[in-house]
Amino acid sequence: MSETIPEENILRVSAGSNPQAVASAIAHSIYETRGCKIRAVGAGAVNQAVKAIAIARGYCAPRGLDLSCIPGFSTIESHDGQISAIVFVVNAVG
Repeated sequence: MSETIPEENILRVSAGSNPQAVASAIAHSIYETRGCKIRAVGAGAVNQAVKAIAIARGYCAPRGLDLSCIPGFSTIESHDGQISAIVFVVNAVG
């Protein structure tokens, strides 16, 4: 049961991202497409992404939706070479 997430639904999170704002973006993506991808580079960004996923779960609960999260790795091309990123695939359950 793997669904392809459209490229425009990749949310990039940084260490300075507001978790509530990212959670709102996740929830809206879940309502519209039932899934999204979140990409984070660095420990601070991963921390903010995980907080946002937990908050988004609370936003989706009143609509009868729960979230599943599958973490993975990705490589990003940069002007400095390749950078490893953590990618979270978030899908609606229910």
